[in-house]
Amino acid sequence: MRYENKVAVVTGAAGGVGQTLVRKLADEGAAVVLSDLAEEKTSRLAQEIRDRQGRAVHLAGDIREPEYCGKLVELAEKEFGRLDIVANNAGIIPRGTILETTDDMWHTALDVNLTAMFYICRAAIPLMKANGGTIINTSSVWGVYPGPGHIAYCTSKGAVASFTKSLGRDHAPDGIRVNAVCPHEINTPMLRSGFERRGLDPESAVDDLGRTVPLGRVAEPEDIADVILFLASDESRYIAGETIEVTGAKPVGS
Repeated sequence: MRYENKVAVVTGAAGGVGQTLVRKLADEGAAVVLSDLAEEKTSRLAQEIRDRQGRAVHLAGDIREPEYCGKLVELAEKEFGRLDIVANNAGIIPRGTILETTDDMWHTALDVNLTAMFYICRAAIPLMKANGGTIINTSSVWGVYPGPGHIAYCTSKGAVASFTKSLGRDHAPDGIRVNAVCPHEINTPMLRSGFERRGLDPESAVDDLGRTVPLGRVAEPEDIADVILFLASDESRYIAGETIEVTGAKPVGS
């Protein structure tokens, strides 16, 4: 029970990695505040956790709104009295070169992938200072080593890596460790729907993609969630201000 008596906020809770992360946190004793745009999925997951004798509440909303981000932190304090873990897991993957990227695509990528983390961390840190804690941001290996045809995505995720290092240095003296996980491709509904939009069979496309990974397969949600859980735990107590690449040894393609 690594997270007994701990309280966590998880954004993107209804997604592939998010659902896995929420269940694992709850199974190891954490109370969890679930955040996602998808009201029905988020509500159903929170109820599932409670049905399993876990502690969970949800608040569906748009993380691009600073007021909503503040309410997530307020809900954690109101329901559970503290906040120990923040997993900024929500994100989007717009595709396109600069000539293919609209103003809306650019601003939405920055707002969802980066600015929302700023809002949540700014609201969370004052509460977390009471007991210390951990913040884990989801960046991407494509943010550290930008790949082709994803200008808005790579820029936003690169900024998350820099944001994490800066925040980690500023708040380590407060007992708050801030790190980022930097995955490559993950076998989630988001990945599969992207293949479908391009007219590809998701099952075959995932298999083909797996053959490009030295470890032999695309990451599953559990592979990423377990790294986030490690960074949230006392097992990583001396890791702060770092970006952890989780790639199966696959480099970013040219």
